[in-house]
Amino acid sequence: MPRFFVDADISKAQTLDTAFYTDSSLFEEMKEKIFASSWQFIGSEELVKDNGDAYPVSLLEKYMDEPLVLTRDKNNAVHLLSNVCTHRGNIIATEPCKISNLRCKYHGRLFHLNGKFFSMPEFKEVKNFPSEDDDLKKLPLFNWGKWLFTSLNNSMDAGLFLKDMMDRLSWLPVQDFVFHPELSKDFTVKAHWALYCENYLEGFHIPFVHAGLNAVIDFGNYTTELFKYSNLQLGIAKGNEDCFDIPESSPDYGKKVAAYYFFVFPNMMFNFYPWGLSLNIVKPVSLSECKVSFLTYIWKNAKFNTGAGSGLDTVEMEDEEVVENVQKGIRSRFYGHGRYSVAREQGTHHFHRIISGMM
Repeated sequence: MPRFFVDADISKAQTLDTAFYTDSSLFEEMKEKIFASSWQFIGSEELVKDNGDAYPVSLLEKYMDEPLVLTRDKNNAVHLLSNVCTHRGNIIATEPCKISNLRCKYHGRLFHLNGKFFSMPEFKEVKNFPSEDDDLKKLPLFNWGKWLFTSLNNSMDAGLFLKDMMDRLSWLPVQDFVFHPELSKDFTVKAHWALYCENYLEGFHIPFVHAGLNAVIDFGNYTTELFKYSNLQLGIAKGNEDCFDIPESSPDYGKKVAAYYFFVFPNMMFNFYPWGLSLNIVKPVSLSECKVSFLTYIWKNAKFNTGAGSGLDTVEMEDEEVVENVQKGIRSRFYGHGRYSVAREQGTHHFHRIISGMM
């Protein structure tokens, strides 16, 4: 039986062995087995608005730390490229800029904005040069509206991760959502990245941990739906709290939906409210620390910070406290496995099943 076997029958299953959260060699293995194989949020096309724009990105800084660069070429096409020179490995773009070519400042190697090698001084005598190996590696880009996603090894189709969410919310004009950097922030959490995700994946704790959220969400009608590499927790409004105006074409028509909480494996949380989106990206830092980036996109200013989408900083502090206590607890010699609530922990069980398969 695999080391991290999780039974498909939730009523029989045990949670992941605590070694998953405490073994440093496994933390390294996850880089390739989980994160390089999945799809990650890169940002928005707005980072490279105009032809000639280049914007460096470090994917999962302090963990994967993969140097990438977004570009928009003269034909208005957006590319995601390795930001590492194919000559001696120098980082090429170190800050956002407007350029006609990518130029390495070390020895002057030039690349077109689509990553193709252009020129190199003092290389006339080099045989079999240039070759495809001298081009910058081009990574796949998947668009949802203006949002961009990529995969380092591109081993699985992006649709397996994102399509169920996109189909469910196809009526939402996500291209109209406006990013607000002044309302976005990072939180450092003293806990393993997966513990933070597990907490998000079940509403079981809401009545015990989130008094404010529990006051506006109908916990009795809180449901979880599972997809291949994502899931949805549907928050139904109590009383006259703000809810979505849902079209008849949606399977949720007639429901008082206060929030769509979509989790996309392994670390993306799309929290849609009547005012817009709070996108949370969980970034591993160490065995006992992660960084959570809260990115705020507003659709309807008048509704901002109302209903289930209000007081998010308070909800975050409440989550951090309990997750950091779990981090302390999983290191105990007296804890090895837990069990799942069949009614309330389908999302966490689903998360563990995916991890079990990948590890």
